[in-house]
Amino acid sequence: MKIAGLAMNEIWAHRVLREVGVETVRAEGAPAEIGVFVESVDLAHHGPEQRYRPYLHITGELRSVRPAEALPHGVKEVAFPPGSGERVDAFYEFDDEQLTRLTHKGYFSTGFVVPEKVTGLEWELPATVDALVLAPTGLGGGGEPDVPVVFVKVHDLGNLDIDLESSQYDLVEYFDDHSKAGLDRAEQLVDDRGLGARSGAISPLFGEDDLDAVRGAGTSVTPARETTSARDDLDARLQDVAAAVDDEEAQARAQLERTAGTPENLYRQRVASSFEAEPANEPSTAAPAPADEHDLDLGDQDRDEPAIDASNTKVSLEETTRQVTARAAELDHGEADGDRQY
Repeated sequence: MKIAGLAMNEIWAHRVLREVGVETVRAEGAPAEIGVFVESVDLAHHGPEQRYRPYLHITGELRSVRPAEALPHGVKEVAFPPGSGERVDAFYEFDDEQLTRLTHKGYFSTGFVVPEKVTGLEWELPATVDALVLAPTGLGGGGEPDVPVVFVKVHDLGNLDIDLESSQYDLVEYFDDHSKAGLDRAEQLVDDRGLGARSGAISPLFGEDDLDAVRGAGTSVTPARETTSARDDLDARLQDVAAAVDDEEAQARAQLERTAGTPENLYRQRVASSFEAEPANEPSTAAPAPADEHDLDLGDQDRDEPAIDASNTKVSLEETTRQVTARAAELDHGEADGDRQY
């Protein structure tokens, strides 16, 4: 049986309990499934004690209560009309595996948001309830059998903790993939450049139109003057394209240097700023070459000596060498004949 219910904090519940001779049945701590019309879902984070772990804050209105076991007098579901149910605040906690999937879907990107398709629906969430059932009195005024009156209280309705295991809702599946779409231009450039460096992918510099023009110029038979003109036009186009590419790379590099958190910005602030170019007119601080240990300062004596002729030096060296060789031969001959004197 599905009947309309009342909240336990209604004044009529207290009056029923005070009445004498009224048959009532109470159920406390009964497991149940509640229907909550979800109005909003917000992404929030815990404090530093939980390392800012994300969770979902769900707000809505209580619409129904379905106990795991039927209440007395065959009551299987208690319904609340729209606008008359109590307010619900539920908190959905992600497990580690779900957080990993959220990260792959671009959780740290600027465009990551909670999907709107999870709101405007009635969610079935686990809860624990207390119930007060007022037994029917007999026949109603029209002769039909009377129905019981049920007062319901849901535990922790303002702080309902749920997760994947308890609710059986894997909310990560409803999130869109923002791993690429949510990046701004600077983040996209950094990511694309890193992807190219890792995979070795090469993006073509020229389009198919340029390649067709080159193929056509190479296969067609044209006069020499027309071929030269086409080559000049192609060279000019290539130079324009190269200049445009260089300008775009310079702008992108400047943007990355200005964007906080990028490798270029960190390098410019922490590494490049420590280097200072040495002024061009600053005298050299290099130490003079050490003097030869055999060089002696003879003072003014060296200044009065005449310059040595290179040709005479060469002749004297050759003559000295010849004399030393002859003297060595004489000494060896004397020792062999036993003429050496002591």
